[in-house]
Amino acid sequence: MPTNRAPNRLLDEFARVMTDAAGTAQGMRREVETLFRTQGERLLNQMDLVQREEFEAVREMAMKARMENEALKKRLADLEAKMGGGSGAGV
Repeated sequence: MPTNRAPNRLLDEFARVMTDAAGTAQGMRREVETLFRTQGERLLNQMDLVQREEFEAVREMAMKARMENEALKKRLADLEAKMGGGSGAGV
């Protein structure tokens, strides 16, 4: 029977070592992920990128300005047509 215990003990030790190695690997994985996330955030901050909310606000302002510009162009064209049509001969 002593010979039977030795292989079981060896397998138990091997299982313990593998479990410890898996735990260590998971810890290293978490550390690497944290490092990459931190470096990525630092890189994005250095690139001076605009946040999505700010971009959308400026986009809406630009669209509103374009619509107002088109309305003013039409109004100006209408006024020019009235002035040009009332004077008869052009310059």
